[in-house]
Amino acid sequence: MSDSFQQPMYCYNHPKRETLLRCNQCERPICTSCAMRTPTGYRCKECVRGQQKIFDTAQWWDYPLAALTGAVLAYFGSLLTNYIGFFTLFLAPFAGMLIAEAVRRIVHKRRSKKLPLVTAGAALFGALIGPLFRLVLMLLFSGQAGVAGLFSSLFGFLWPVVFGVVVASTVYYRLKGIRV
Repeated sequence: MSDSFQQPMYCYNHPKRETLLRCNQCERPICTSCAMRTPTGYRCKECVRGQQKIFDTAQWWDYPLAALTGAVLAYFGSLLTNYIGFFTLFLAPFAGMLIAEAVRRIVHKRRSKKLPLVTAGAALFGALIGPLFRLVLMLLFSGQAGVAGLFSSLFGFLWPVVFGVVVASTVYYRLKGIRV
């Protein structure tokens, strides 16, 4: 009977919380708020963080390479939107997939948490740089056109913006590992 009685365990992070859980890697006692569920059991946050660092394999030069690739390819893709109009809705996801695969090849399939975000931001910037430049020129030199001419000219910016948003979101989710 005395063998079944154990001393109470307290969470290593919250010393006043009694617990029955232990991290399945480091064996420290953890409370339910410190426990993170994994496919192999509960682990403490430090062990999970240490395991995630193994999967971040990107080098420092992967970020500028990914950003440059995403921006340049999205820029050239956005040039096509002036000619295809509505069909941009169908072209943009494919362009995003091509950009994501090009970036994946350039960085040799290395991964990190920030790489999809950097690449998607660069792709959005690359897709919108041409239209933003045209918008600035139009605003500077459209004094005689009036409001109606300015409004009709702004409608031409719809498809490049749609292209940029769809490409950036596709690039982000493809690099993040979510397949739709």
